[in-house]
Amino acid sequence: MKQKIIFLVTNDLSYDQRMIRICSALSRHGYEVELVGRLRKNSVPLHEVSFRQTRLSLLFTSGKLFYIELNIRFFIYLLFQRFNAVCAIDLDTILCASLAATLKGKPLVYDAHEYFTEVPEVIRRPTVQKIWLWVEKTFVPRAALCYTVSQNLAALFESKYGVKFHLIRNFPVLNATGKIANTTTTRQLIYQGALNEGRGLENLIEAMKHLPAQLTIAGDGDLTEQLKARVKLSGLEHQVTFTGYVKPEELRKLTASAHIGVNLLENKGLSYYYSLANKFADYIHAGLPQICVAFPEYKTLNDQYQVGVLINDISTQTIKQAIERLLKDDALYVTLQKNCEVCARDLNWQKEEGKLLTLYDGLLR
Repeated sequence: MKQKIIFLVTNDLSYDQRMIRICSALSRHGYEVELVGRLRKNSVPLHEVSFRQTRLSLLFTSGKLFYIELNIRFFIYLLFQRFNAVCAIDLDTILCASLAATLKGKPLVYDAHEYFTEVPEVIRRPTVQKIWLWVEKTFVPRAALCYTVSQNLAALFESKYGVKFHLIRNFPVLNATGKIANTTTTRQLIYQGALNEGRGLENLIEAMKHLPAQLTIAGDGDLTEQLKARVKLSGLEHQVTFTGYVKPEELRKLTASAHIGVNLLENKGLSYYYSLANKFADYIHAGLPQICVAFPEYKTLNDQYQVGVLINDISTQTIKQAIERLLKDDALYVTLQKNCEVCARDLNWQKEEGKLLTLYDGLLR
């Protein structure tokens, strides 16, 4: 019988590129894999994949009651499942995963996609932050295997909890030819990802008033309606398009059709400051020069490969000037585009996958 690994996430599975890559890799490697999330009212049908996908219906969709219900439902579900290891994706699933793993005498794995206690939505609520800090302090040290998405986060977690954190980064699969995808000549900008606090989207929209370009915003989040209202109020409907969530294969095509990628973050906590966002690597693999905030992970990689223009703040003026530079300086654009191809050959999922499989083989085989 195959060794079985269950992964727990709080999303609806449809758009989680990292988890699709991880679960597919482990499934191909001979493990039985199940990815468990939640079913939402607007959830789209799932694509057929090589691993099992399960979505549980919940009564609550946000707030403390959501997290309480989610952990209870996940815990009950795990009690009636066979598994050899259970992996909690971020802190919001670690409590139920740890309890179930302990009861069944199986190892707990922790995959930190972010620094959960340092995201803006948690930082600004001290009581909520204290609760999550307790969860982190109590359950993270119990994990038999831990890994995260950036070198700085790995070092920070190791120092904080004395637990080894391995590095599995969110790099896309290198395509078969190894060639960059982007061949566009349009003046199209793209932002992909969550539409939440601290992403610089308000200033990006404001900058569009002064730019001869189009902007596609691919994603969804807490600020979606607020941002749409801002676009309408500014009379930018002809320049700024919202797509909502886009499935990974469609997002790759959309990104490759753009001219410039945008990756903006405000320093509103260590989670953002030490992040290595999916979009950073997605733009690289699409051959897309980008405007990116000069936080440590991005600066380290850009110093090595020079794939974008880094900015030290996300004011409207700074964003506008950086975009204008890429729109006007053809020589710089071509250089950055060529560097994307070199970078993609070095930083890709094929290399990260090997490290991932070694970690799980060491745990379970």
